[in-house]
Amino acid sequence: MLQLHWRSVASATVQIAVLALLALAFFLRTPQVSGLSMAPHIASGEFVLINTMAYRLHGPAHGDIIAFHHDGPTAETFIKRVIGLPGDRIRIDRGRVFVNGAPLDEPYVRFPDDRSFAEVTVPAGSLYVLGDNRADSEDSRAFGFVAQSEVMGRGVAGIWPIAHLGAL
Repeated sequence: MLQLHWRSVASATVQIAVLALLALAFFLRTPQVSGLSMAPHIASGEFVLINTMAYRLHGPAHGDIIAFHHDGPTAETFIKRVIGLPGDRIRIDRGRVFVNGAPLDEPYVRFPDDRSFAEVTVPAGSLYVLGDNRADSEDSRAFGFVAQSEVMGRGVAGIWPIAHLGAL
């Protein structure tokens, strides 16, 4: 009886491991964050779980943390927060972000930036993104809009180091 129980446990363990590997291979990515642009929410060196299927049925929403490829000199993966969707008007006045004329409540920003930026309208098929660490972030203020076609997926959770394990 005990031997049968162990076979069942071993079989279930192998099945779960295979499913996890398939999910990682086809639906999830785990890029390592390099830099302080999302601090303190996401630390430099942290691995973040990205759901690559999240936007197959609907696009990103305000406040989502997304991963995207940016056509810079290194074509690296960026992780930022969605501030503006197509048609939104974005203005930054002495660090305060306004979306469609209304001030944005941003409790996740601990390191503000007091610069101002003229109002822009997010074009169709694009997003306006900012890092949570506004004082040290290369984002839409520097490189402009992000094409939705460049979005890899939605940030789901920090997975490594273990101390940072949890939902974003």
